[in-house]
Amino acid sequence: MRLIVLYSISVFLILFSHNLGRNVYEWAFYDVLFYVLIPLTVTYLLGFKPKELGFKIGKRDGYIWALALFLLSLPISVYASQLESFKAYYPIFAYSSWEDFLLKELLIGVIMFAHEAFYRGILLFSLARKNELAAIIAQNIPYTLVHIGKPLLEIPYSFIAGIVFAKMDLKSESFLPSFLLHWIGAVVFDILCTIGA
Repeated sequence: MRLIVLYSISVFLILFSHNLGRNVYEWAFYDVLFYVLIPLTVTYLLGFKPKELGFKIGKRDGYIWALALFLLSLPISVYASQLESFKAYYPIFAYSSWEDFLLKELLIGVIMFAHEAFYRGILLFSLARKNELAAIIAQNIPYTLVHIGKPLLEIPYSFIAGIVFAKMDLKSESFLPSFLLHWIGAVVFDILCTIGA
């Protein structure tokens, strides 16, 4: 019963918070609020502990997989960064200098942490205790759907990534490997789109 309650509240939070914020500062604020603070409060009230939800360092294997996947994804990133649809969309923020660029990439890190904590932490780990395959699908469907509106190729890519991230994090017992992979990959991609513009 508590899993149904958690998943229902999570879907509501996704729908309510989607597209809130007008800039990277507001996105970071709303994502931390709706993807970390409120869900963690709900999970606590439902009897979950943060460590059960992947809020820990985890096993080393997950980080090794994250590094390998980062290296494997580099050619895809280089290719995609040359496509007009991606160059026109990324980075998702305006910047006035390289210092401003780096500050905003740190805020992107906050956003990525919130997303991974929510999808690959709270949703995945809570549901995987009952059924791993169902948990992977249940977290991946909303994760993929929130990518609608981004460049078209990103939707199937996010679907595949959501499955790979989930498997990697379950083996690691932490969502931190997917967070690091997602964030570092995003920073590299933004740089590639910027220098290629």
